[in-house]
Parts: sequence; structure tokens; C-alpha cells
Amino acid sequence: MSRSYRDLEVYKISLDLFFRTHEFSLKLPKYETYELGSQVRRSSDSINSNIVEGYGRKDYKKDFLKFLAFSRASHDETTNHLFKISKLYPNLKSEADELVKEYESLGKRLYSFHQYVRKSWRV
Repeated sequence: MSRSYRDLEVYKISLDLFFRTHEFSLKLPKYETYELGSQVRRSSDSINSNIVEGYGRKDYKKDFLKFLAFSRASHDETTNHLFKISKLYPNLKSEADELVKEYESLGKRLYSFHQYVRKSWRV
């Protein structure tokens, strides 16, 4: 078992993607910075934050699973926002698509980690 949420691979990857997504969102037109830009920043942050909050409740397996499910839902929301950005702003499409690919990889890891906690987590 990990000694800290900082040891979790899903945490490390989601934090890196949050920083990259945040920076990417600032490339949107000014008027979009507080609309779609804000939404993608918040959902990306939520992936990471729910991993941390869930880990803080790791002694209560059902709570941990609930927060991992929230993290996975925020993951889906983030990829959806990035898809919208790639369609609305062709100049950002390649970067948005690359982020989506990396989020898809994270999504697989989140699913696997969720399954691991569900089946094998011991306090």
C-alpha cells in the first residue's frame, strides 16, 4: 500500500496533466478564458483533487471508491471539454487532441486503480 497519495501513479499523471491543461486553456481567446477555459481547468483539477480526497478516506473503502468514481467522471468531463475546444478552435486542435490521448491513457489507469481498490484494497 502507498504511504501517501503522492506515491500513486494516477495522482502523479493527473497532476502533470492538470498543469499542462491549465497552461493550454490560457491559449483560448480571451472571451473563452472564463467560459470553456474555466470549465476545463476545473474538471481537470477535480480529477486530481478527488484522488487526493479519496485517498484521505482510504480507511473507508466505500468512500475511497466514491471519490475515485468522481475522479473518473471529471476525467470524462475534461476530455469532452477538450474535444469541444478541438472543434471550436482549429488552431488548438492538435494540442487538444494530444491532451485527449494522454487523458485516455489516464482514464485506463483510473479504471484499473478503481478495480484494484474495489477488489483488493486492504486497510
